[in-house]
Amino acid sequence: MYAQAQPRPAHVPAGVNAEGDGIVLGDGPVMIDAFIDFQCPYCRMFEESSGPMLDTMVETRRITLTYHPMAFLDEMSTDRYSTRASAASGCAADGGRFLEYLYIVFANQPPEGGPGLTDEELIALGTPVGLTGSFAGCVREEAHLDWPPYVTARAAARKVGATPTVLVDGVLVRPHQRLIKTAVEAALHARG
Repeated sequence: MYAQAQPRPAHVPAGVNAEGDGIVLGDGPVMIDAFIDFQCPYCRMFEESSGPMLDTMVETRRITLTYHPMAFLDEMSTDRYSTRASAASGCAADGGRFLEYLYIVFANQPPEGGPGLTDEELIALGTPVGLTGSFAGCVREEAHLDWPPYVTARAAARKVGATPTVLVDGVLVRPHQRLIKTAVEAALHARG
């Protein structure tokens, strides 16, 4: 479905990488790409278990972490929740609160198979993390609604077929805290 080339959206979120398909956090030497879907229960578990470690590695300038919020599981909801939640995360990036928003959206993840959170519920989740009026306007105006299909198409072109998928310096690593940490340590050691 998304394997076809998608044109780059005219309006991408703040803080995207050069390709426009991921939100970049940090500036460390080891590159980590995390492909996630806000509808994916395994992604929620990944963030709960590995997120704090990744945050620490970003803060200590060991890694550059790029999140790729995909619309991989749109068919698992009745209202394109993956696309809408990913688009809202782009609005959160515009407000400088992508990571905080990622955590609160996963903490409030709806079950698969039904409707996802409404746009108004996605907006309300922004308030506790400091996202205000411009965030609400961005979500309501669907400013980034064409971004998740682009992210998903780019991921499919990279042979990403499931979420969460984690790459450390371009190498696939199982999305497990210990394995990611080992891969990062090896990459740092190789750099001397």
